[in-house]
Amino acid sequence: MPPTHIRFDWAIKKLLRNKANYGVLAGFLSELLRKSIAIQSILESESNQQDEADKLNRVDILAENDQGELLLIEVQNSTEQDYFHRMLYGTSRLITHFLERGELYGNVTKVYSVNIDYCSLGQGNDYIYQGKFYFRGLHLDDKLRLLIKQQELFNIQDVYEIFPEYYVIKVNNFNEVAKDTLDEWIYFLKKSQIKEEFTAQGLAEAKENLLVDSLSEAERANYLRFMENRRYEISLIESSRSEGRLEGLEEGMEQGKQQEKINIARILKQQGTDLDTITAATGLTREEIEQL
Repeated sequence: MPPTHIRFDWAIKKLLRNKANYGVLAGFLSELLRKSIAIQSILESESNQQDEADKLNRVDILAENDQGELLLIEVQNSTEQDYFHRMLYGTSRLITHFLERGELYGNVTKVYSVNIDYCSLGQGNDYIYQGKFYFRGLHLDDKLRLLIKQQELFNIQDVYEIFPEYYVIKVNNFNEVAKDTLDEWIYFLKKSQIKEEFTAQGLAEAKENLLVDSLSEAERANYLRFMENRRYEISLIESSRSEGRLEGLEEGMEQGKQQEKINIARILKQQGTDLDTITAATGLTREEIEQL
């Protein structure tokens, strides 16, 4: 079995901010976006907290590549019903924050939002989803394109290159069969293991720099505490779901019994049976029977 490596969300908080580890993050993004990514700098993201006591429901890292594009990578560990809304808010805030007041709209920064999901974000059976923005004609179904002058002025070819681009990786949907180099990264995200035959960009650096055994004694203790917190949180979530299913089943059974009493009472009432007899047979009150 391959050696165990550090979980990606903990690496984001503790290791991938170091310049020596930029290659790990750049490799992952290059495989996902299908283009060469070079990390220029790691910027501070307001949702990331460096407190070890955090439960780490989510953690993110904001990077800037050598093209001036912003890449927000977020790991989500538990369900939030408004997560899609928060994805939109996050990219919108980055755009407005990095566009200086009075600056031309043509200088809007391209933003990539990469969301690594370990819970249940939306419905879907695939494990990688991409969201790009296009304008489609309502009548002719044609795609609205940039003018040649716009392409030359902004050095882009298509409208979608202006708008934020979203990726959702549903890690738990992955069947652990790596068919390409991007799958090798998803395997690592799910298993925290890197097979010897893997060749994806960034994984060689991850294999060397993200080993649990390579951590200092203090870091290893922090990491093990983090993993224990994760297991505890997962246990709480599963217990809550089980209790909810049981409560729902019990509630449904009670509702079914009540409806059955009502149906019997209604039939007896239609047959002219007196109220005292119906009450004795069903357990319903006279008032409830009279309202049927």
